[in-house]
Amino acid sequence: MFPHHREREQPIFSARAHVFQIDPNTKRNWIPASKHAVTVSFFYDANRNVYRIISVGGTKAIINCTVTPSMTFTKTSQKFGQWADSRANTVYGLGFATEQQLHQFLDKFKEVKDAARLAREKSQDKELANTALTIAAPQFSQSPPVMCVNGPEDKLFRSQSADITLSSEKERIKKMLSEGSICEMNLEAELFTLQDSNSKLVAALHEANANVEQWKKQLVAYQEETERLRDQVSELETHGGHGPSDLLKDELTQSLEELEALLKAKDEEIHILQSKKADYHEMEHDRNEAMHRLREMEMRNSDLERRIQNTEQNLGNSLEDRDRMDTEIQRAIEILDIKIFDLNDLRQSLVKLIDK
Repeated sequence: MFPHHREREQPIFSARAHVFQIDPNTKRNWIPASKHAVTVSFFYDANRNVYRIISVGGTKAIINCTVTPSMTFTKTSQKFGQWADSRANTVYGLGFATEQQLHQFLDKFKEVKDAARLAREKSQDKELANTALTIAAPQFSQSPPVMCVNGPEDKLFRSQSADITLSSEKERIKKMLSEGSICEMNLEAELFTLQDSNSKLVAALHEANANVEQWKKQLVAYQEETERLRDQVSELETHGGHGPSDLLKDELTQSLEELEALLKAKDEEIHILQSKKADYHEMEHDRNEAMHRLREMEMRNSDLERRIQNTEQNLGNSLEDRDRMDTEIQRAIEILDIKIFDLNDLRQSLVKLIDK
């Protein structure tokens, strides 16, 4: 019977979902039929032209429902849908991990329901009666679930730790790169300020140099004028009464003092300009240090970018390996579900033979 059953009924669609049944007492509350997400599959019996929805948790059948044209799968929330099985006198509910999985199951349910309607129109009453014998299935107790693939509990794979490690490393490197970018921006702002101050100092220095040259010429003229006035005073003192009056002498002395005071002020301005020139050299040194730090930060950012690229490449390789492993496990689980259901069917058949 086991080989015959495998050839007769084949899976056509499978999805992972949390299975619920309506509370028979209240008809409102949902009772979980599985602790974890399990595989829910559509099976097609080519000999009898019958479609069934089957889900096996461990070694127990959670869902064993023959699809009829009167059934309707209703989407009640973003990730939850339900349908009623009048022959089993219950309502099944399925909770999916994503809305996309719910829509895929809903589309397949409509397709199977339409196919069942066409099969009923072409089938004989005797075939329908024989089909009814396979509908009822006892409500089995819960048992340890099969390892999940597509449900929320798929995160329990050991590959998750590697993904988390890679993601943490990637976030850490991005944080370092962000901090480096902030430092680089601060250095650029500081460099811009230094360059602006440098430009102002250079302009002031050029202006001061031009003024110094002019002041030097004026100073030489003042010195010549001072020497000339001193010579005149000496000459007047030598000639005594034959020279200008005492009033003229006083005026010349006052002019000489004013020229000396002006010369002293110009000397002080020259010293101030020379000190500003020293400050300019110090600002130039600071600007060179800022440029050096900026180059070091750019080299550090380049190294961080290379590390991020390597991390992203390793992460992509890990994700590809995990996807391949998920596909292989999904295929193995589907085959295992079919075999478990076949074994259960064989067991029930043997029990019936023993009872006879």
